[in-house]
Amino acid sequence: MKIVDGRAEIADLDRFLDRLRAIGDEHDCAVQAVDADLVVGESHLRAAVEHADRAFKRGENVARDPAVEILLYAAGRRQINRALRLGVGEGDAPVAVAVNGLDPAADEAAAADAVRDLLASTDPDAASSDRIDTPAVREFFDVSDAELAATDATLAELVRERVALLDVEK
Repeated sequence: MKIVDGRAEIADLDRFLDRLRAIGDEHDCAVQAVDADLVVGESHLRAAVEHADRAFKRGENVARDPAVEILLYAAGRRQINRALRLGVGEGDAPVAVAVNGLDPAADEAAAADAVRDLLASTDPDAASSDRIDTPAVREFFDVSDAELAATDATLAELVRERVALLDVEK
């Protein structure tokens, strides 16, 4: 699995998503872009990919498309329409793109390079836990003051817990 961080200048969302799909198809990879402002670190996306892979291997996936399954886990939501809020939109924004080979012959490195070429710029810290947009993350993942006060867990740990708990909700 590879993660490509950067900024995307998206004038036409459908065209951008079609290009990501084409990159994935060409290199036999699932390619999923998300709003980097809502990612709590690389481990967040890695956990989402691992859970999505496991769901497909067990035949427990909700989505037919592996990239959409990654999005569901990253968002900690079963409903695709609710998970799409974690995805990218039109405009200039920080993005984190998960690239995951679908079989041993997949070329993740070439797919990641193609994604880098698609982005306006790369940013090695876009999915860094050091740049968490705390209010936005708390709102998206419904993390309340009471929940934070009741635990020693960090916000990033609570979000990763939501990724893992999606399996329980299925």
